[in-house]
Amino acid sequence: MNIAVSPTSSIPTSIITPVVSDLANSQCATPFDELGLHPHPEGKGLIIRAWRPDATRVEVFDHRTGKLLGEMNRNGAGVFELHLPRRKKTFLYQLAIHWANGHRFVIYDPYSFGTYILSQSDIEPESLYRHLGARVIDHKVNSRLNIQGVLFKVYAPYARSVAIVGSFNGWDDRLHPMASADDGIWRLFVPGVQPGDQYKYAIRDYHGNRLPLKTDPFARHIEQWPGLASVVQGSENYSWNDRVWMSRRKEKDDKERPFSIYEVHAGSWKRKENNDFLNFRELADTLIPYVTDLGFTHIELLPVSEHPLFESWGYQPVGLYAPSSRYGSPDDFRYFVDRCHQQGIGVILDWVPAHFPNDEHGLAGFDGSSLYEHPDPRRGWHPDWQTCIYDFGKPWVQDFLISNALYWLDEFHIDGLRVDAVASMLYLDYSRNHGEWEANIHGGNENLEAVAFLKKFNEKVHAAFPDVMTIAEESTSWPGVSKAVSEGGLGFDFKWNMGWMNDTLEYMKLDPVYRQHHHGQMTFSTVYAWSEHFVLPLSHDEVVHGKGTILTRMPGDDWQRFANLRAYLAFMYAHPGKKLLFMGAELGTHNEWNQNAALDWHLLESPEGFNVGIQKLVKTLNQLHGSEPAMYERDLQADGFAWTSGDDSSQSVLVFRRGSFPIPDCYVTSKLTKG
Repeated sequence: MNIAVSPTSSIPTSIITPVVSDLANSQCATPFDELGLHPHPEGKGLIIRAWRPDATRVEVFDHRTGKLLGEMNRNGAGVFELHLPRRKKTFLYQLAIHWANGHRFVIYDPYSFGTYILSQSDIEPESLYRHLGARVIDHKVNSRLNIQGVLFKVYAPYARSVAIVGSFNGWDDRLHPMASADDGIWRLFVPGVQPGDQYKYAIRDYHGNRLPLKTDPFARHIEQWPGLASVVQGSENYSWNDRVWMSRRKEKDDKERPFSIYEVHAGSWKRKENNDFLNFRELADTLIPYVTDLGFTHIELLPVSEHPLFESWGYQPVGLYAPSSRYGSPDDFRYFVDRCHQQGIGVILDWVPAHFPNDEHGLAGFDGSSLYEHPDPRRGWHPDWQTCIYDFGKPWVQDFLISNALYWLDEFHIDGLRVDAVASMLYLDYSRNHGEWEANIHGGNENLEAVAFLKKFNEKVHAAFPDVMTIAEESTSWPGVSKAVSEGGLGFDFKWNMGWMNDTLEYMKLDPVYRQHHHGQMTFSTVYAWSEHFVLPLSHDEVVHGKGTILTRMPGDDWQRFANLRAYLAFMYAHPGKKLLFMGAELGTHNEWNQNAALDWHLLESPEGFNVGIQKLVKTLNQLHGSEPAMYERDLQADGFAWTSGDDSSQSVLVFRRGSFPIPDCYVTSKLTKG
């Protein structure tokens, strides 16, 4: 909306300024220059100016005495002014806003807190989550008075103007313009805003063009479609009860302990009878006892950061700092983690720093510039996923992502982060044809900025939380993924062994007659099994997009399929490396995973008993894995494994030992002909 500001005889000339013109055109970056309480320019007392283009009348009251000080003059744009010639000292006042419909309400003027807002301290890069976003605060005016409200802060260095819109101001982008600063952060304290109020940012780009309303990048809670508004959250005051777990976590080295992960999609493990989601508290009451009974040591959750497209499974997040409101509040998620810890279960989160969707309310073109994404589409656009790629060389992007990682570890007591799509970050030519990518400064295909970011991420995480693990989903032969940064590696604790998964599943789907010709697919992994700290993943990616399930990959009739599946799972648990199973694998499901429905729990009632048998086997394998030191203590050292017979391809027999040699602690024999 463009409003021409024309002085009239009823408008004090003192308020016809460029700032007022910018306010009228929703392009003001310095509202405190004019609005609020100021000395009269000629030394004649004080002037109060208020910005209420929605009001017909505005009155001023002294907060201490309640006395009406006068009705303000209004100009055509919506700036109201009251001259107080006898006042010398600043004081706290309130505004009575009158609307044309006769309604009246009283507020503290947001622009009376200019000194407080503009004196905000510098922000530490690694704790951005403690400063940016919407923070409920009690602003101490004096020793007897605190005023509650919300301090909004958003980083938009290339914006012409930023305003807050929300449920508290009728979503009117004229009413609450924010103030910019040299650090690129826009600020405004709005008294009276409360937890539960919804808001977004109305941003004008450098040229003054209006952008789509933006969700707060640091929002702790975001409503679901179609509103997608950020939601103000109160101060974090959850009472944790996992002190014993957190204390023990600091004393142990997870690399040398039993480590068996149950990978879960929160929205489809189970559903209510009406197919609604379980919230995090309901999930805690059902999932945790199940996982504990089966003997898993960790739950790994597919991304819980807010994502508008449910079908993305969380891998296209828009609200990195917001646990998905599909499953409840942030405190509901804290409750879930807390309960896991009380039952001795660790929690790992899938974390997505590789890319983000281009939803108009999200990070893409946030302030009219490529603030988060790389400006060159050869490096800033992912052709497979149709998503934006972060510009990892920007200090702001590094700080934003690393602060997010630390946020989950700090405020939610998360035990590990599994970093998604690391391979797509490491290579400039990932999923690109000749001519679709540009070499780095050395002429290679390595994304040097992403490599530096991953190293920095791991260093910062391990410095702040040395008892937390990081895991890379990395599918190539990049060297040193799980080697310390000081030793030339990327610094992860573990890496998914995608080679083991691909080779062994390809082998298992063969008719037993042909397996003798592919024996090496089962043994090749031991050539490199100790080059990294590996996790053996049978993940969600292996039960979607027409791949079938782990069971349906097996050849033969149902009896043979289940027999092969039992042999394969036993081989997996005996093989060096930590274990990961996606939910449903323990049920022996025939149907591919469907994110819109619960798992096929009815299979456990099958009269043949095959499915219950798989579930019992997984429980037995987890018990063996957790109770037999030979199965885990030397998991990451070559001297914990030895072939007894690794070349009997004609009979498809594999015999190997696990333990600390030369003493043969545990013998494992697997015959993979007919199961």
